[in-house]
Amino acid sequence: MIVERLEVGAFAENCYIVGCEETHHGVVIDPGDEVDRIIGRIGQLHLDIQFVLLTHAHLDHVKELNAFKREIDVPVLMHKDDLFLLESLPEQAAAFGMVASGIPAIDRYVDEGEAVDCGKLRFEILHTPGHSPGSVTYVEKGVAFVGDVLFAGSIGRTDLPGGDFETLMRSIRAKLLPLGDGTDVYSGHGPPTTIGRERQFNPFLTNT
Repeated sequence: MIVERLEVGAFAENCYIVGCEETHHGVVIDPGDEVDRIIGRIGQLHLDIQFVLLTHAHLDHVKELNAFKREIDVPVLMHKDDLFLLESLPEQAAAFGMVASGIPAIDRYVDEGEAVDCGKLRFEILHTPGHSPGSVTYVEKGVAFVGDVLFAGSIGRTDLPGGDFETLMRSIRAKLLPLGDGTDVYSGHGPPTTIGRERQFNPFLTNT
């Protein structure tokens, strides 16, 4: 599996380009900004993008999604519980003195128990609310793309609309920790980590 992390935009959001080494089919996870840079890297990796997968719909993860879709018109997948955030994208941007590229259309809503197939890859979907109501995690062969649910040494903030601390902690304990200590965790911000490392050292989880 090809995993390319690009830190994009003013919020240093992690966009991931994930590809199947056999078929060269791929997905882009959270192309929130710097569309030209993302597309350029896709070309360098020689990937044929099949889907955009959204972990959630906060500004930094979707600000330039509409612009991305104008360049690479593939289905965009998201959990329906974050639709209210996507529809408020202009207001989210204005709060930071920014302008978004428009409200993108969602082609398919995904939920717990479903999967997205791309080449020989299969992304299993976990609903992991708390940071936002529609936050989801995409899991493929010991790798979890968790959005802003869990970070190296921290957890997602819960003071934004739809956030809830207890719900977030329940998602982490019930959905992410059971993935196993060897699972690689790719977060929406910051460096990669593992479930085992976070179970041992993350101050929010050391008693878990």
